[in-house]
Amino acid sequence: MQYKRILLKLSGEALMGERQYGIDPKRLAEYAKEIKQVVEKGIEVAIVIGGGNIFRGVAGAANGMDRVQGDHMGMLATCINGLALQSALEDENVHTRLQTALEIKEVAEPYIKRKAIRHLEKGRVVIFGAGTGNPYFTTDTAAVLRAIEIDADAILKGTRVNGIYNTDPEKDKNAVKFETITFKDVIAKGLKVMDMTAFTLSEENNLPIIVFDMNTNGNLLKLVSGEKIGTIVDNL
Repeated sequence: MQYKRILLKLSGEALMGERQYGIDPKRLAEYAKEIKQVVEKGIEVAIVIGGGNIFRGVAGAANGMDRVQGDHMGMLATCINGLALQSALEDENVHTRLQTALEIKEVAEPYIKRKAIRHLEKGRVVIFGAGTGNPYFTTDTAAVLRAIEIDADAILKGTRVNGIYNTDPEKDKNAVKFETITFKDVIAKGLKVMDMTAFTLSEENNLPIIVFDMNTNGNLLKLVSGEKIGTIVDNL
């Protein structure tokens, strides 16, 4: 296997499937099966999910809501998604723990680094909810932060496109895909991979980001097995 421990970053929108809002049970089940394949190969898997399918703090602030209040609502949305994914994984007999940066002890463990690492070592999938627990920080930043804390080998950002392109491939049929690209080139070309706080944190800690199509069956397993799937962003 190419990696021993990974952090999988999924957007909340990814859980919508073909819906306009909320969670698509079919898509959730597909993701659970993909993750199970990787776990069965002995890969330690941690996951961070966004909450955009339910609520976005930025959108709330744009409509006049207090930004801090909106961000806290967004954090709770990530916990809802985390619970949904946990249930889907357990339906596949994958042992899972949900840890949250906000304490919700009735439904999840509080985030404790050493406990998270111990769960991973025992083969459990650990889902991190509630972002960093702080307003003004995205789940991208939470993903990078948690990946650094648990000493993950890479961040795997699952999207609906199969990598990073010079222009939007959904709008431009002549868009060119990058197989590999450096952090500096991403910034110089103005490409959107993660928000700048997350991206800089990843660059400074030499943590590679791999952007790939999570919606194609088998891609996650191929990626961790060493196949060239998606686009690798690193310092090399």
